[in-house]
Amino acid sequence: MTQTTVKPSLALGTLHTGRLPIPELIALVVGLGCFFAFPSNLGFMTEIVIMILLVLSLDLLLGYTGIASLGQAAMFGGGAYCAGLFALHIHNDPLLGLIMAALFGGLMAGVSGLLFLRAHGLSFIILTIAFGSLTFAVANQLNWLTGGDDGLYGYIMAPLFGAFEFDFFGRTGFLYSLGILLVVFYGLRRLVNSPFGLSAQGIREDRQRMTSLGFPVYRVMLMIYIIAGAIAGIAGALSAQTIQVVGLQSLSFTMSAEALVMLILGGTGRLYGAVIGTVVFMVVHHYAADLDPSTWMLVIGLMLIAVVLFLPKGMVQLVDMTRNKVSRLNGGAGHDNSK
Repeated sequence: MTQTTVKPSLALGTLHTGRLPIPELIALVVGLGCFFAFPSNLGFMTEIVIMILLVLSLDLLLGYTGIASLGQAAMFGGGAYCAGLFALHIHNDPLLGLIMAALFGGLMAGVSGLLFLRAHGLSFIILTIAFGSLTFAVANQLNWLTGGDDGLYGYIMAPLFGAFEFDFFGRTGFLYSLGILLVVFYGLRRLVNSPFGLSAQGIREDRQRMTSLGFPVYRVMLMIYIIAGAIAGIAGALSAQTIQVVGLQSLSFTMSAEALVMLILGGTGRLYGAVIGTVVFMVVHHYAADLDPSTWMLVIGLMLIAVVLFLPKGMVQLVDMTRNKVSRLNGGAGHDNSK
């Protein structure tokens, strides 16, 4: 019987028994530090947290499974409209809306994935772009339901857990989004280090070999696609619930393209690479646009070129270099506890 071996790079960090969830603990400390240090920028920081979730969903596809998609905005926008409509017509409890948005995002991914995942390479990318454009057009035409160009508004979210109201300053919205991010990140870290996650990474490395070894490649890819769609739907729901308005820009191709840029900046196939890339992109975008709204894209473009040329693995490579230097100074080997 033929046996397969898992590369050390894929198996690294698979054991978590007895360890604290270090990345989640660091994120919690940093998030709470920002909460108290920048109370006037909570809206912007909430937007960063939401975009991190979207980029994580793309990293699960591209970085861990090798599925290059430019249609994640469709699931993001679908989740946003689902949460908004659910709050407007059924119930305005944020957690119920979040669950419904996750289910709707996963459903959109499942239906589209059944068709699109039969294609490969450029054909698949074009199909995802077409799906995003089609979703945008449908939402624009159904203005009686979605509000069209005017957006979906008029709903007010109920207090979180019946006690914490979504205030004007965004305190509840930021802490709520941060908590969801920590839960999703922990779940993804367990997922990518599970046998199922390792099989997905095997598909990324060599799809044909995994097929010849008897792995259900199409089924694994479809399940990953559905999970990524659900996470994108959660991100969209958080956007709808914290801003309490949903616009067509949540379905735009620009959002999918920017998510891909953020992932490349941070580094694919490393969960905290998605976090780093999103934070850097959003902060640079924010301040560069304030300084000169006409040339902020030039700054982003130059930064992306520099990263691709000098840090081919993304900015996460700087973290690895720093950790390796510290390990050498301590006379031991570092452990990757972030996946």
